[in-house]
Amino acid sequence: MVLLATPQHKTPVVTWEKLPEDFILPDDPVENIQQPSLAAALTDALGAANRIQPEMLVVSNFGIVANINKKTVVKAPDWLYVPRVSPVSTEVIRRSYTPNIEGEAVGVVMEFLSDTDNGEYSIRPTFPYGKLYFYERILQIPTYVIFDPYEVSLEVLRLENSQYILQEPSSGRFWIPELKLFLGIWQGTRLGLNISWLRWWDEAGNLLLWSSEQAEVERQRAEVERQRAEEERQRADNAIAQFEAERQRKEVLAAKLRSLGIDPDAQ
Repeated sequence: MVLLATPQHKTPVVTWEKLPEDFILPDDPVENIQQPSLAAALTDALGAANRIQPEMLVVSNFGIVANINKKTVVKAPDWLYVPRVSPVSTEVIRRSYTPNIEGEAVGVVMEFLSDTDNGEYSIRPTFPYGKLYFYERILQIPTYVIFDPYEVSLEVLRLENSQYILQEPSSGRFWIPELKLFLGIWQGTRLGLNISWLRWWDEAGNLLLWSSEQAEVERQRAEVERQRAEEERQRADNAIAQFEAERQRKEVLAAKLRSLGIDPDAQ
């Protein structure tokens, strides 16, 4: 299924230029109050599974930059993944990311729908450009994910022949080739928030745990090990007690034999 047919307009001239130092980034309020939690949970699971490498860029609400028809355009997806970026000095704070000059192309972007904005589907082909148009035609991002936490629906769009194609899930999950993981919806609680979350599964179908879940698994494992050690100690104590009881029984028997004039040590 082709998601859209973009209206015909003059082909934009796209250049890749680093964001000027004096450029004021938009500071729009988060329209979806669940967005920070959803994005943080996605990143947390990847980090807990050791799937984030130093050369990657995995961030949320972070500006991607392109220069279109001599105008600087910045879009800040709710979550994004870049497989490899150029290193920056430890003294420099990365304010934004410009593909092609600061590293590889963006691999995955995600947008979490608000209850008041439908801009995630915008194909506006003129400045300031719609999100879908920007991701599809300008940045040509292979995977675009749109999650509606209110209707609890998930759409994954894959770029094929320069157009986004709506993907069909497999058992309710979508394969994300760039991360070699499945993405799907999971209902549950994290940090006291009981909502529908986006979560990762590996190729074998194993859920990637959040760091808090891993900590709980480790706590339970440690408790099992403690109980096992306690049981081993108890068995050892019981064996020692049994040995001591047997020793005392033999001593009592030997004393009784001696009282009868019998040497218990005689062969």
